[in-house]
Amino acid sequence: MRCAKYMLIIVSFMFALTAILLIMVGTTIQTIFGDFDLFIDGHFSSPPALLIAIGFILIAVATLGAYGAVKESVLVINLYGVCLFLVFILEVAAAIAAFVMQSQVKEMLVRTMNEALVAYEKDTTVATGVDFMQSNLGCCGVHGPDDWKENYSPNNMTHLDADDVVVPFSCCGRVDPSANDDNEMNCVEPYEYGCLTKMNFIMSQSVMLIATGATTVAFVQLLGVICAFMLAKTLRRNKSIREARRWQLQQSLGVLISGGKVGLPANSAMSGYQQLENGNEMGTHEPYTYTPQSPSVN
Repeated sequence: MRCAKYMLIIVSFMFALTAILLIMVGTTIQTIFGDFDLFIDGHFSSPPALLIAIGFILIAVATLGAYGAVKESVLVINLYGVCLFLVFILEVAAAIAAFVMQSQVKEMLVRTMNEALVAYEKDTTVATGVDFMQSNLGCCGVHGPDDWKENYSPNNMTHLDADDVVVPFSCCGRVDPSANDDNEMNCVEPYEYGCLTKMNFIMSQSVMLIATGATTVAFVQLLGVICAFMLAKTLRRNKSIREARRWQLQQSLGVLISGGKVGLPANSAMSGYQQLENGNEMGTHEPYTYTPQSPSVN
């Protein structure tokens, strides 16, 4: 029982560390999704938020398990096992949602990024998000710089050649240090590759990290559930054995507590002495005087 007790304390401590790790991973992924929220549908933010919530719940459950193990409380340990199982269900749900979303990442990005290019010159918020993506990831457009031909108004100028394309400044990989007549710097070489590949990699890896992390922790938690119920069963059995031994000891010592009085069994040695004492008390009476009936001899 002592081995199971300390094992549960160690497992609870490991779960607390795992919960901190889940919170850090969920916060990091949520920050990444927040940077590119322009290109991400709202329901994609649910798995990292759920991962953070699971982390805080798991810390509370681990504390409950350690407390129950120290106090050797069957009720608290059973409650700990049930709570762990509920957290296990939440983690499986988060993993399933992440696996499902992973197959939707590329389709979502193609749609949202094309919509952002169309609204680039109409909405400053969209322009800021697109510029942030292109400048930080070192990419241009969805599939390449040619995506800006139909979505950027400077490309409508008639003096441009068929192969020329004007791109936003955030697309420029190399800029001419000398300014032109309008005091504007010229983009000598835009980024060659589009942003879809890099965005797809970032989002897919983030979603996969949520799925694999939640799955791994979920199945490890099964060890904690089994350990908790085993310890609760052991404690219950040992307490029953302890009570049975105490009752047997009371019977063997003749201690029968009833109504606040203590009595001794009939076959007890102390009971025999008590009977002898009572018999002596009952035998006390007037001294017996012997009177001879035969005539005395003088």
